[in-house]
Amino acid sequence: MDLVPALQEPLKKVLGPATAKVMAEHLGLHTVSDLLHHYPRRYEERGQLTHLADLPMDEHVTVVAQVADARLHTFASAKAPRGKGQRLEVTITDGSGRLQLVFFGNGVHKPHKELLPGTRALFAGKVSVFNRRLQLAHPAYELLRGDDVTETVDSWAGALIPIYPATAKLESWKIAKSVQTVLPGAQEAIDPLPDSLRDGRGLVSLPEALLKIHRPQTKADIADARSRLKWDEAFVLQVALARRRHADAQLPAVPRKPTPDGLLAAFDDRLPFTLTEGQQKVTKEIFDDLATQHPMHRLLQGEVGSGKTMVALRAMLAVVDAGGQAAMLAPTEVLAQQHHRSVVEMMGELAEGGMLGGAEQATKVVLLTGSMGAAARRQALLDLVTGEAGIVIGTHALIEDKVQFHDLGLVVVDEQHRFGVEQRDALRGKGNQPPHLLVMTATPIPRTVAMTVFGDLETSVLDQLPAGRSPIASHVVPAADKPHFLARAWERVREEAANGHQAYVVCPRIGDEEDDPRRTGRKSPEDEAEKRPPLAVLDIADQLAEGPLKGLGVEVLHGRMQPDDKDAVMRRFAAGETDVLVATTVIEVGVNVPNATAMVIMDADRFGVSQLHQLRGRVGRGSAPGLCLLVTEMPEASAARQRLNAVASTLDGFELSRIDLEQRREGDVLGQAQSGARSSLRMLAVIDDEEIIAEARREAAAVVAADPDLEHLPGLRTALEALLDEEREQFLDKG
Repeated sequence: MDLVPALQEPLKKVLGPATAKVMAEHLGLHTVSDLLHHYPRRYEERGQLTHLADLPMDEHVTVVAQVADARLHTFASAKAPRGKGQRLEVTITDGSGRLQLVFFGNGVHKPHKELLPGTRALFAGKVSVFNRRLQLAHPAYELLRGDDVTETVDSWAGALIPIYPATAKLESWKIAKSVQTVLPGAQEAIDPLPDSLRDGRGLVSLPEALLKIHRPQTKADIADARSRLKWDEAFVLQVALARRRHADAQLPAVPRKPTPDGLLAAFDDRLPFTLTEGQQKVTKEIFDDLATQHPMHRLLQGEVGSGKTMVALRAMLAVVDAGGQAAMLAPTEVLAQQHHRSVVEMMGELAEGGMLGGAEQATKVVLLTGSMGAAARRQALLDLVTGEAGIVIGTHALIEDKVQFHDLGLVVVDEQHRFGVEQRDALRGKGNQPPHLLVMTATPIPRTVAMTVFGDLETSVLDQLPAGRSPIASHVVPAADKPHFLARAWERVREEAANGHQAYVVCPRIGDEEDDPRRTGRKSPEDEAEKRPPLAVLDIADQLAEGPLKGLGVEVLHGRMQPDDKDAVMRRFAAGETDVLVATTVIEVGVNVPNATAMVIMDADRFGVSQLHQLRGRVGRGSAPGLCLLVTEMPEASAARQRLNAVASTLDGFELSRIDLEQRREGDVLGQAQSGARSSLRMLAVIDDEEIIAEARREAAAVVAADPDLEHLPGLRTALEALLDEEREQFLDKG
């Protein structure tokens, strides 16, 4: 079913090609429906002025303020040597602070006539600093003429002025005027919520919500509209996920039950430790799923070092026991090789199926990556198609058409791997029947995010650390304020090495020709702000080897090295032959060297909270305590420094993930794979709206169970098609 024609209308037909082009290019808005769902970010009351004291640097802002003073200066310049150059300086105020506006050259005439003391207006521009004062240079502005019933004031609904997410090319008031043009079309919006749900929760209709969000008469109107529109977003998304769960539940799968005296039992007999209560509980959930006639779809999430890999390996062994094969997908070649090496070590002779000395119940464990040599790749593919290999560990190369399995029974995926609906379907086609699926996430995520992003998966949580794991002490090292702290950090690394341990030093950048913004001219906003590029592996490794860590064995590891070289470096480090490994985030997940006890993260403020937590999880994996030092040049009061303090203050990954998500926009929360659907979460905040998401999930499950094809809910079908159109297809990707 198509969208309602009036709402499907292209903006170029309604607003004209010029405005429509800017909206499409800068805001991603193409139709009347898109514009109606471009909600105001906030509202200004005409009698209440914005807080100028709180303006963010380098951001494009819209403010309501009053002109306090306006002065025209004449000066000599290269272009006007006879003193005919003109600069208009206008000071605006809101009671909390003052802000200077500056206009030059030919741009002074109109504002000089209009921006007189006492005039109130909307101003939009990018905040910058000149002579230590905040200013807007050549801001766009729109006059607000008291209580006159002018076109502008009238179209902005009396007392409350909507301020829209805007760009330098399209000011908030221009968006408001465009919305005013298309607002009558809101009456034709078909409501996606079932009447019973809407009435039962006292929610306003969709046309009323759209009218109230864009033209509120009171603050209560805004609250009504927000409540309703949040429900739309939560419910439609949960219906999409519920339909996928429902469809998956209809598929057949081969039940996989381990044999009593098989490979799994032999492996368990080899274990030098007992599983934690958490591991046993999660294992039971997984084994119960594997024993059913429908494919398992389970998310296994847990703390760094909680033993997820052990749980996943036992599940793979159970499937091999039952006559099937298991595949594990890793996000990088380094991690695939690491997983392969550790699985083979843990299994011992049980991983030597078909080889001299292999145990009776043994299987073969093969590695498959994109950069393998032709002969090794050919042998691995042969082992898979014949069933000789019970377990394969690899990268995205596993999904390629040439890879065929004898009987694929289980797929284990690292959540960081970009593995979505298409890839899942591709792997389904490789089994005689759809394989069971276990998705592991290395970053603990709050329940609401799990429900929103991984809502088509059942969830298992590992929240216990295995016995023998050591605590990790974390400290922020303010290199700019206290350089002697950094010197002490390197002393600590030397002390760890002297005690027979090893250390990681992590940098944000590699530092070769291709990667160096000083040579290529490419600079990130952070680089511009700090006037220096991020610290680089190759530079720091040289400085350390010749300076504070002279005499220690220092090696580098980064993603642009050849796979064999990377593997060789990791082998030497794992064997204790290297004291210090200077690396990029290639070591972030899965790298397991129990003897590594210290980590120094350079420019730590350039990493996200969850990334820092992942990196920190590489130390403290043995019996000796771990140490993580977060080096930064950011000032004490900065948001980046507060973020680092939060990481240093707790080892609780679930708590850190909440902090992380509260600091990020919802689009970031859903990850890059969901970028096509950022428009679908304009109103809903996955952390704040936990209750709505949970209730929407329950309602969606009931609706889909009663009417899987939504035959009696045409409005909901329409909304679902809008969510899952071609551009937004990736919303349900788990990458």
